[in-house]
Amino acid sequence: MSAYDLILAGGGLANGLIAWRLRTHRPDLRILLLEQDAHIGGNHTWSFHASDLDAEELDWIAPLVTQRWPRYDVRFPDHARTLEGDYCSIASGDFARVIEAALGPALRTQARIAALTPTHVELDDGTFLHARAVIDGRGPLPDAGLALGWQTFLGQEVRLAAPHGLAAPIIMDASVAQQGGYRFVYVLPFGPDRLLIEDTHYVDAAARDADRLRANIAAYASQRGWRIAQVLREEHGALPIVLAGDVERYWHHLRGQPCAGLRAGLFHFTTGYSLPHALRLARRLAGLSVMDAPALFGAIRADARAAWRGQGFYRLLNRMLFLAGSPDARWRVMQRFYRLPAPLIARFYAGRTTLFDKARILSGKPPVPVLQALDAARRIHPHQIGTSA
Repeated sequence: MSAYDLILAGGGLANGLIAWRLRTHRPDLRILLLEQDAHIGGNHTWSFHASDLDAEELDWIAPLVTQRWPRYDVRFPDHARTLEGDYCSIASGDFARVIEAALGPALRTQARIAALTPTHVELDDGTFLHARAVIDGRGPLPDAGLALGWQTFLGQEVRLAAPHGLAAPIIMDASVAQQGGYRFVYVLPFGPDRLLIEDTHYVDAAARDADRLRANIAAYASQRGWRIAQVLREEHGALPIVLAGDVERYWHHLRGQPCAGLRAGLFHFTTGYSLPHALRLARRLAGLSVMDAPALFGAIRADARAAWRGQGFYRLLNRMLFLAGSPDARWRVMQRFYRLPAPLIARFYAGRTTLFDKARILSGKPPVPVLQALDAARRIHPHQIGTSA
């Protein structure tokens, strides 16, 4: 008999939500969440639009939400706009505080994983743990079956010498110098004198020059008239942006290993937002009657296949963004998008783009050269794209 029904390897967003859901909705299950650091959640800020979630999901996630704003701003060289609708953020500290308390002994921190299989985990101290199933949630798995661009970012939460005056988040300020790819600054006002300022780039490779991004943040703050009195913390990351791929090859490569989050391909392929997918996977798994490795692998693979089929249009847009036109002109694609009706933009973020929405997005004069756009559209196989994992 296995010691556990389920072991979750890695205490990131997806696995943390799965563990929390199972602990509160399936207390009969013997679960264990393994995290290599002192706390789950790492050093991150996860954001989402309230319209991305249904009422039950909003109620469930409410204890984790650090801040909610009723609107947000976007800025481009030739266009600026305020969009109404709740925008929410979860700080990893709040994520850890709530979920760790709920898990209690079902959480083991400072547990470094040396190896795992669908039913076993080996820790680097030689401990072997057995379960009916193991879910691997340790971030994206690079694979030749996917062609990827990357959203790289570095953010600093700062305290200013004086109030900043922002009433709403700026989720995209692309009026800045582009620096060889689509670049924007993302700003969350967490207090009168406290901001998260994040320098973000849509680029062909995941590597980033951290010092350059820090300098960008300092320059942006100075241009806005903000004097940084203290850097409270720093976060960074690289999110995959899917251009094309062979989903069946990808899942064959996993060899029956259940996985979650970015590793399962459960995220918005254009924006990189993953919280709505993580919530739905947690709710789906908590409803399974059989909790073993084959059942979990089959359920997660089915969700990932459905997500892949449903995001073909987003992969097309990503190819147009990355492959058509000059990298320094990619902002024109996004500026044009943000001139469209607000309900269409909300459906896009929620992954519920309609056929009419798709027609509106693609109609009119394209913001990239037509022939290059058509060439990008036809490249549906990874071998046709130079950018890859």
